[in-house]
Amino acid sequence: MGKLIEGDDGLPAEDVGVWAKEKHDYLCRYIDISRAVRSGWLGIGKAGATFIDLFCGPGRCKVRETGEWIDGGAVAAWKKSLEAGTPFSQVFIGDLDEIRREAAAERLRRLGAPVAVVTGTAAHAVQQIVPGLNPYGLHFAFLDPFNLEALDFGIIRTLSTLKRIDILVHVNQMDLQRNLVTNATSEESAFDSFAPGWRDKVDIAQGHQEVRQQVFKYWRDLVASLGVWPSTEMKLIRGSKNQPLYWLLLAAKHELAHKFWAAASNVDGQGKFDF
Repeated sequence: MGKLIEGDDGLPAEDVGVWAKEKHDYLCRYIDISRAVRSGWLGIGKAGATFIDLFCGPGRCKVRETGEWIDGGAVAAWKKSLEAGTPFSQVFIGDLDEIRREAAAERLRRLGAPVAVVTGTAAHAVQQIVPGLNPYGLHFAFLDPFNLEALDFGIIRTLSTLKRIDILVHVNQMDLQRNLVTNATSEESAFDSFAPGWRDKVDIAQGHQEVRQQVFKYWRDLVASLGVWPSTEMKLIRGSKNQPLYWLLLAAKHELAHKFWAAASNVDGQGKFDF
């Protein structure tokens, strides 16, 4: 999580690395590519198309390497849906940090977005959102947590109860790699939240690479067991020194969503989970 600074619009913003811009570019590409399908759920008498961001941040960022101002995920997503002519019928945002959450909400209100704000942890917030959604609507969630522990599996489990749900997920590769020993040997670790039950499936006596791969494979299998299949295409986001930071992948119930993500991510051999 970057430090808060004053934004170029007078609201709190976040200091981020250049990789944040690339991540939001992929998010917006997916929203643009899926515009024709989304249009079928919009309009009077239709079930609606919602956007959900449970780790919204303040909605505005400054790239520390370049000094460029960019929109946060929820704001960028709303703008792209407007630009595509298929604006989301409702935008749900949440963030554990009140300052970040309220800054994002105000930015979205200024843009005319139909924003609804939820409080608490992401796992708690999603339980407030899902029961009130139209069960026949089209729903898209962006899960962009600061670390692996925040990606509580209960979030995906709750979202998976929706009939039509696409989930773009940020999986923190650094936590799987740099913090592997701590997570694998502690009585309680980020892995327990991320992939409950992993201790019964992964032999930590193996080499580090095998443990990482097995934990990730077990998580993918858990997600698939909910009926939201993780994409085979994954986009590896790297830092300014070319260090691997995190993966972006799509979990969805419909094959068309995976085709959209394959086009949006434009993966060139980056789908291999390799440490």
